[in-house]
Amino acid sequence: MNSITSYARIKNNSVFVNGTLVFSADTNLNITEFLSEAYKKLSISYPKYHKMDTLCKLGFLCAEFAIQNTPFLEANNLDSIGIVLSNSSSSLQTDILHQNSISNKEAYFPSPAIFVYTLPNIIIGEIAIKHKITGENAFFVSEKFDSELITNYCEMLLQNNTTALVSGWVEINETNYDAFIFLTERKENINKNTIFKPLNKQIVTELYNT
Repeated sequence: MNSITSYARIKNNSVFVNGTLVFSADTNLNITEFLSEAYKKLSISYPKYHKMDTLCKLGFLCAEFAIQNTPFLEANNLDSIGIVLSNSSSSLQTDILHQNSISNKEAYFPSPAIFVYTLPNIIIGEIAIKHKITGENAFFVSEKFDSELITNYCEMLLQNNTTALVSGWVEINETNYDAFIFLTERKENINKNTIFKPLNKQIVTELYNT
């Protein structure tokens, strides 16, 4: 049985790992300020983080919280770990910043640092680079979190050469943000001491809604 072995949830200036609150910040902090504080909580040093756009920071941090303190990377070959993410607005927030940088013909100055992040699957790239993951990957855009789509796609990959997955939802817009990342592994790779839940639509929906 394919099983979810860890998950992280970021919403309302709080971070939950496997259902337990591990970090929270003042609700008056904006998304940029909150993510900076959450990054400090992880106690990692990854200078490239500071160059990411906000969407990538959100997805990157959620994945880090899900992976940290687990044997996930050691138990699976990095070339057989896949990444499957989704959201509803693609890279719209960064697209707007890019559009603003080119709309004024008299002050035309498109920034390469912004343009790099005008594709949502860059989140996948940032996670993959950090952990040297080279397996299958996909990014879906849907109106809302679609647990059936994600679960079915994960199951399809796990029936082939993929042995583990980093999957979930990473959404951000001008007024809200929402991230949910879960790790899935084949039964034979799961540490006997790991608390896990079976991978299915109902379980994924429940974890997202908690």
